Amino acid sequence: MASGATILAAAIQREGVGTVFSLGGAAHGRLLDALDRAGVRIISARHETAAVAAADGYARITDRVGFAIIISKQGLPNAVTGILAAALACSPVVVLVVRPPLATEEPGSWLDDELVFVRPLVKRARTVPAADRLAEYLHHACHLARSGRPGPVVLAIPQDQLSSEGGEPAEGPLAPPAPPEPAVAAVEEAAALLATARRPLIIAGRGAARAAAALQRLARDFAIPVLGHSLGRGAVPEDLTLGFPWPLAQVAAREADVVLVLGARLTERLGFGLPPRFHPAARFIQVDLEAEELQRARAITVPIVAEVGWATQRIAEALTRRLGGARPLSPEAPGYVLAAMANRLARIAEVGLGDEGPLHPYRVAREATALLPPHAIVVGDGADALNWMLAHLRIQEAPGYLDHYPSGSMGIGTPLAVGAAAAARELAATSGQPPRPVVLFTGDGAFGFYLAELNSIALAQLPLRIVVLNDQAWGTERHGQQLAFGRTINVDLGETHYDQIARGFGLSAEQVRHPREVRPALERLFASPGPALLDCWMDREAGRERKQDPRLQMIPHDDITVSRQPYRAPSVA
Repeated sequence: MASGATILAAAIQREGVGTVFSLGGAAHGRLLDALDRAGVRIISARHETAAVAAADGYARITDRVGFAIIISKQGLPNAVTGILAAALACSPVVVLVVRPPLATEEPGSWLDDELVFVRPLVKRARTVPAADRLAEYLHHACHLARSGRPGPVVLAIPQDQLSSEGGEPAEGPLAPPAPPEPAVAAVEEAAALLATARRPLIIAGRGAARAAAALQRLARDFAIPVLGHSLGRGAVPEDLTLGFPWPLAQVAAREADVVLVLGARLTERLGFGLPPRFHPAARFIQVDLEAEELQRARAITVPIVAEVGWATQRIAEALTRRLGGARPLSPEAPGYVLAAMANRLARIAEVGLGDEGPLHPYRVAREATALLPPHAIVVGDGADALNWMLAHLRIQEAPGYLDHYPSGSMGIGTPLAVGAAAAARELAATSGQPPRPVVLFTGDGAFGFYLAELNSIALAQLPLRIVVLNDQAWGTERHGQQLAFGRTINVDLGETHYDQIARGFGLSAEQVRHPREVRPALERLFASPGPALLDCWMDREAGRERKQDPRLQMIPHDDITVSRQPYRAPSVA
């Protein structure tokens, strides 16, 4: 009879997973040993939230279940932030929590129900009752994590089960249920709305990331602009003709008369689907696997419960029958609406991006975007720093963009990038193609949260490139306080040399401070064969204009300097 650890390792392999993320720990040592013997790559983490977030990044890129292995006691409370971020991002993650044997618990132990920390956040949290049920519970956890709206599942495993006899290997993985077929009447109603719309618009979210072929056909044949959001960015390449990034093109949303929402939740960054971000009279079509996602914040004219790719294909077929073929792009497409923002950004490029003076973050964004390969995977983190990157960043392939939204958990971009880079390497080994390059763009404040994950990157030799936009402060708070109070409190971070820290962990790293240094330094960064970091010391005042000009607010922040209206949208007025 095989041990529980061996059975569990085999079950993880049967799920198609070749990489897991874990902290070192005596409690789960037997499982790590079994995984290593089975050929599963183990990537070390230095914090439990980082382990979960790396599993999250892996899941987003591979479309497989991401596994994080941690201990209970202090480990599970440490992991809560990562679990919450995965839940809000709808990522299929299974967190294996190895706990002391049940027989060792004392009457007053707070571990009596350690899963209380996470039950409100996850799809299911259970303790495996016996070693011979380990594989059964694991396959069911993966099934739950993938089914419907994906999300994390926590499985607690008493430590003694890993050394006990685990029984015979269970069958697995469980076959996923067929996604619901879109109702014919709803598809026809959606096609009728789109056929008569003057300014139709598609918003493509996480659920559209794997539906690129159907979505591109719909956009191309019927000239419907697509605004990519979250993991859906790049499903239609962001060429500013048919494909647009939501952060830049969101000003066009309020001009649309019919909005087709594909696999996106109408949450804060999408203005909840309400005015002023959208026109009050706009009619909405929304496609989602989960009926509970429909009719949340605003009335949906045509709600469709279905898999996004399937529904998109059916809508395209219905439009073809109605229109008899393709139609030209309307002159009222988002490109026209974007003119004011594009002109403002061009003015910054003209006036503020010379080779003299301090380094502007938009200079870094422009130079980096020009060097990014079309198939790159980009991870974003921070506030002011990320905002400037989003002004110029164009994603060409999905899944190709991750950030700390919607949880807003600063710093989590670093472990997300660890998982994404591990996923790219694993997928490349399977396909025989070179791995997709992974680049993390982060602010210095955000980067400080999980700085020790540089150790994880170096140990795993992940070919991850990191660009730190370093203004030595919590930039968005600093400029907000300056404008509101005329002074700052508790926002300066001091002059931290992240290049020196990175070299201490074993990465290749350098620092730049002058505009003329940026392009060659980025070229060296992207050419590096191993993990590398570029520490860009920024103009500390660049974020002030973002606070004062709505055309520069790729990420609107409702802070102390702006209106307290509950739903605020950027304006080009």
